[in-house]
Amino acid sequence: MFCLLAVIRIRGRTGIKPDARKTAELLRLHRVNHMTFIEDNKINKGMLQVVKDYVTWGEIDRDTLLMTIENRMMFAGHRKLPEESLKEATGFSSYEEIADHIMNGEIRLGDIKDAVPIIRLNPPKGGWEYIRKPFKQGGSLGYRGNDINRVIKKMLKEGVDLNGKNKN
Repeated sequence: MFCLLAVIRIRGRTGIKPDARKTAELLRLHRVNHMTFIEDNKINKGMLQVVKDYVTWGEIDRDTLLMTIENRMMFAGHRKLPEESLKEATGFSSYEEIADHIMNGEIRLGDIKDAVPIIRLNPPKGGWEYIRKPFKQGGSLGYRGNDINRVIKKMLKEGVDLNGKNKN
């Protein structure tokens, strides 16, 4: 069975170990609060262990993935496509179809024409717990399982665009 992991960078670039810096680049996690989706396999788990002091990750569910794609998926030129023009630009008829294909492992976010392969998020509402401790010790770092969905929903503030300005 295919399992999709959401990986979010929590800590910045200052003082990062060279191996962790290169691994974060390979995961496309260049900045704080950037998220990417990866397959749950042995190679990716090894990469996550290298950057475990700088990121958090867990299994994302379909509803959270759909909400993230609808609200934050960007295309070339930092633009968001309305669902009506999605078919002619990407070949997919809806955001739900994109989410289903990603959840089944048929495509990756970067495989979609002109799609930016990372998701930019706001800081979580209420802030991070503690960014230097593992999740199991009451912090924010490392593996958090299905709890990643709660964190992502806290980072998708309704009514705020990617630049922090109100949409209304």
